[in-house]
Amino acid sequence: MAGHSQFANIMHRKGRQDAKRAKMFNKLVREIMVAAKQGLPDPAANPRLRAAIVAAKAQSVPRDRIERAIKPADADSKQYEELRYEGFGPGRVAVIVEALTDNRNRTAPELRTLFSKNGGTLGEPNSVAFMFSRAGKIVYPASIGSNDAVLEAAIEAGAQDVQSDEQQHIILTAPEDLAAVSTALEAKFGEAAEGKLSWQPTTTVSLDLEQAKAFMEFLDALDDHDDVQAVYANYEISDEIAAQLAA
Repeated sequence: MAGHSQFANIMHRKGRQDAKRAKMFNKLVREIMVAAKQGLPDPAANPRLRAAIVAAKAQSVPRDRIERAIKPADADSKQYEELRYEGFGPGRVAVIVEALTDNRNRTAPELRTLFSKNGGTLGEPNSVAFMFSRAGKIVYPASIGSNDAVLEAAIEAGAQDVQSDEQQHIILTAPEDLAAVSTALEAKFGEAAEGKLSWQPTTTVSLDLEQAKAFMEFLDALDDHDDVQAVYANYEISDEIAAQLAA
């Protein structure tokens, strides 16, 4: 029985992982569809579409799914609406949620319930946006070059800031400069792992261990929602607490 139980647990975990992967694929493909509809279906002339394709490739979305998503949609295909929700999560962390939905009357109450069940509150539009600034965000793996080399290239390309650590380089730009900076860096370093408009917090909230655990569970719940495309939050945790969370 123990062997059977272990096998069942393994299959259950694999089933959850497969389901999570499928959901991630769907979100990436949805972003490609919306980007292709809003601009030209040519990645070279559509920065948002190019970034969406790069993100999908980075997660190993099959090529045929990417190509189908770029093609003009059938007349009966779903029409997705871009929406932004704002509120507070556990620990009074300010949260911005970007969603793509085909039914706002479904998404809004579901997110309100999700916030409430996890110790947060969904607020009104612009209730927390003043705690963030809009910026272009380009991400490369640390392996592309040294911190100094990336910083120099980013400055030459017109970026505003570079944040580098052992895993990655994050290049921040003015929103209107994202496409130009992305193109310049791509010529030097190749395709970025990520390139899109984002929300950068201007103030942060420090979380203790229990608050951090609750907030991570809240983020997982948001990520699991089909309509949620991206989540931005103004929390920070110490290295000590991060290590305890990872343990």
